[in-house]
Amino acid sequence: MHLSHNFTRAVPFLFVGLWSTGFIGARWGLPYIEPFNFLFIRMLLTLLAFLGLILWFKSQWPSLKQSGHQLVTGSLIHAGYLGGVFAAIKLDLPAGVAAIVVGLQPLLTAFLSRYIFGQSLSMRGWVGLWLGLVGVVLVLGSGVFNQQFVVHPGAIVATLVALFSITIGTLYQKRFGAGVNLLTASFVQYVATAIWMGLLTFGFETREIVWDPHLVGALAWLVFGLSVSAILLLLFMIREGESAKVASYFYLVPLATTLEAWILFDEQLSALALAGIAITVVGVYQTQRALTAKV
Repeated sequence: MHLSHNFTRAVPFLFVGLWSTGFIGARWGLPYIEPFNFLFIRMLLTLLAFLGLILWFKSQWPSLKQSGHQLVTGSLIHAGYLGGVFAAIKLDLPAGVAAIVVGLQPLLTAFLSRYIFGQSLSMRGWVGLWLGLVGVVLVLGSGVFNQQFVVHPGAIVATLVALFSITIGTLYQKRFGAGVNLLTASFVQYVATAIWMGLLTFGFETREIVWDPHLVGALAWLVFGLSVSAILLLLFMIREGESAKVASYFYLVPLATTLEAWILFDEQLSALALAGIAITVVGVYQTQRALTAKV
């Protein structure tokens, strides 16, 4: 029981560490493949990985009704979110700008949770969420807003699709995803995602691929590190915690990505970025304390 408790406490930080590498993996792989084809192949490989896990653990398949809910969840959390972010980047929106918009998810989740689940936040909780948002803007804005780029209207639409997809998908899974096995539920979700990505790549892309070692490595990491490990941790957190509390951890994701880019690509952190990191950590801490006090 003690080991289980320690694991539960470590899950959010394991999740942040894994989920934050998504943009890093995409950066390694996208020069050699189109985005929707990249996601389509990633989903097919992920389905094979989950099928192996399901057979190994002899996991129970969801009912027809539960499978329908998981198809909706997969269409939102995976297809809508990933497709929206990758489409925005394809339209030349800087990844940092996209991350700032998607960084609004905790606030949107807390707002919607108030009306869907009655999970109202105290003033301390709202202050924590707003501090988190300010910190994210400072960190990413310090390296983005001083650059010149043209914002394509379609890129903004795609990023908003990603924001609302992962927010509504998280709430939907919390409402309708109870009682399902995490492995088989994830498999059904990725079936929906593979279908959507297949339609997009066969409908709008050339599907030309350069099988560079960077692409192979990026695919392997995104499949096993992100689509398998990180998603199972996310679904575990959704099942075990309040929606707003789970969502607040997403504030730490772009910050971790920024630190990883500094280590891997020598992208320097300004004093403003470091201040933003400190503000975000304080904001997440305040939100967690406010939600924990209610339990």
